[in-house]
Amino acid sequence: MKYLDEYRDESAVRAVLDEIHRVTTRPWVIMEVCGGQTHSIIRSGLDRLLPDAITLVHGPGCPVCVTPLELIDKAIAIAARPEVIFASYGDMLRVPGSGKDLFAVKSEGADVRVVYSPLDALTIARANPEKVVVFFGVGFETTAPANGMAVYQAHKQSIDNFAMLVSHVTVPPAMMAILSSPTNRVQGFLAAGHVNTVMGFAEYEPIAARFKVPIVVTGFEPLDIANGILMAVRQLEESRHEVENAYARSVRREGNAAAQAIIREVFEPCDRAWRGIGVIPMSGYRLREPYARYDAERRFAGVSAISAEESGVCISGLVLQGVKRPDECPAFGTLCTPQRPLGATMVSSEGACAAYYKYGRYMDDAGAPV
Repeated sequence: MKYLDEYRDESAVRAVLDEIHRVTTRPWVIMEVCGGQTHSIIRSGLDRLLPDAITLVHGPGCPVCVTPLELIDKAIAIAARPEVIFASYGDMLRVPGSGKDLFAVKSEGADVRVVYSPLDALTIARANPEKVVVFFGVGFETTAPANGMAVYQAHKQSIDNFAMLVSHVTVPPAMMAILSSPTNRVQGFLAAGHVNTVMGFAEYEPIAARFKVPIVVTGFEPLDIANGILMAVRQLEESRHEVENAYARSVRREGNAAAQAIIREVFEPCDRAWRGIGVIPMSGYRLREPYARYDAERRFAGVSAISAEESGVCISGLVLQGVKRPDECPAFGTLCTPQRPLGATMVSSEGACAAYYKYGRYMDDAGAPV
């Protein structure tokens, strides 16, 4: 398939890998921000084909993974209310809360529905005026325009039985939090191409300059990622720290102006908690005051007071910061599996722990657990 198979061409990828081996003279640690990139890397074995001096670590770019435990508990509390139809993307239903997940609430009789767009939730709201339809608005800048449009349309059409439980986070503050941490070992970034398709990459330029790290906007196929690694390594070897675009077929420096406009119309920046990491200042979105009546946390009394404590066993926060690998967790593959996950990084289709488990990174070469 054109524009897909060519980016999975083995000979093309090997040629780039050969060039990475040629130019690498020193050890470097590079973080791929996005969980989709992590799965592509592990699935294709790219990380095992790189020079030993190149270490890839996995970043916080998995929206399901970074949704805090207390917000899952809030979703569960809202979904359990008899007047509510709770709508969500399917990958959120198995994320464990403090005591159960949304699938368990559904099995207990709650009206929890899987949708494929926030506009589907609006359709459900129009068809069920006697119920309050709550959409779980999770994601990075990638999903913010569609979620913002749903709220905008609800406001424009006076659909009063619609609300959104907002859990939007943004990439640049997370990158700065990682680089500012005393445990940081990241020397360069592969930025998430779909986020940059929306937001562009001008906002990354001050980060590269301030922290003196190369940032390369990268796609999701093996050739995309290999080219991104090569560009990052060349910068590191040459002591450069610039923002480069290895995903020019989708990303422009200015991004998508229309998508950014709807984000600015509906949302405003706010402090946001990240699961396993903590609160990162001004790292998320909340609904602006003209749209505040669609905020589910305001609409349902008592929900804002819900709090929760993370598992003491799960090290997903360290995985999301690139400090640890999933297979360095003592619970990985034993106490924590996709069937019995302790943390969201094992649940999500973009989670690093799920990638390691799915592609056998907890087994030795003979297929036995290690």
